[in-house]
Amino acid sequence: MEFPNLTVLSHPLIQHKLTILRDKRTSTRDFKQLVNEIATLMAYEVTKDLPLETVEIETPLETTTGSQVAGKKLTLVPILRAGLGMVEGISQLIPSARVGHIGLYRDHSTLQPVDYYFKIPSGEADRAFFVLDPMLATGGSAVAAVSALTRAGAQRIRFLCLVSAPEGVKAMLDAHPKVPVYSAALDRQLNERGYILPGLGDAGDRLFGTR
Repeated sequence: MEFPNLTVLSHPLIQHKLTILRDKRTSTRDFKQLVNEIATLMAYEVTKDLPLETVEIETPLETTTGSQVAGKKLTLVPILRAGLGMVEGISQLIPSARVGHIGLYRDHSTLQPVDYYFKIPSGEADRAFFVLDPMLATGGSAVAAVSALTRAGAQRIRFLCLVSAPEGVKAMLDAHPKVPVYSAALDRQLNERGYILPGLGDAGDRLFGTR
């Protein structure tokens, strides 16, 4: 199954670490470390086409030119709470990145996600935003988070996840066709409870030891 908005990152180290991450025997400590490491590896791939601008610098010997990422600082936007697990890994590679937050809950009458917390840096139109969530299941939270950023004026948005389901990728394609989705794996389907199969369980519970 192919989706025009989806890039599956097949780097051997990503796939190796993802396999350990999926294993139900993996401890909370190791799970957290693996999410961190996979996020770092994914960041290399996701940032490879960021625009550059030429700058002039002074080396100890002479004046020369170099390149730096154009525009305002990259902003990471984890979806609370599980998305927090991906922040450190990307920040290690891009320490200048800003961090915003989006908190969502499900309205029991409409079954739709509602954002209860939204905080991002100013200058939205000039920033690149990476929305972070380990799981892209039904796509409800992802669509709501990207919609909130779009309403705030964000124009350059990418969605990063560790594991995705076809249902979630399609939901993103239908709602936000211009937002690319990057995932370490595209899994088979959702079960009747909305969990990804084969998946890795509840990422938030496994990250924070609440399972």
